[in-house]
Amino acid sequence: MTDRVVVGGALCRAGRLLAARRSAPPELAGRWELPGGKAEPGESVPDALVRELREELGVHTQPVERIPGEWPLRPGLVLHVWTARLLDGEPAPLEDHDELRWLAPDELESVDWLDQDRPAVAEIGRRLRAAHTGEGAGGTRAVP
Repeated sequence: MTDRVVVGGALCRAGRLLAARRSAPPELAGRWELPGGKAEPGESVPDALVRELREELGVHTQPVERIPGEWPLRPGLVLHVWTARLLDGEPAPLEDHDELRWLAPDELESVDWLDQDRPAVAEIGRRLRAAHTGEGAGGTRAVP
């Protein structure tokens, strides 16, 4: 059986990563995540990312690249994380979140991330620091 993909969006702007604080379900409320959600049957993961970020944040985005790796959420669900470029709109906590924060690389550990988001957040932090210091060469890709 193939796992269903949950896609998380790593939206970056001005060297900062957008973090979203969960308001539901109760067992996740108050913890922070990369916004996103489940791909629907027959929907590509990049299309799911665009749809989920529109529904949850009210923004139009463009998927850029998938962060290597996948992280199990529960049986039958696996997390994939993609970087995304903000094309239009200002993110707002419309669905499943009650607060958003733009975090600089040195602020990423200031929030209580969901465990499965931590590896991707660490990779985004590395990419943001590399982009800031101009060390994007040697296989490290910059973020949008």
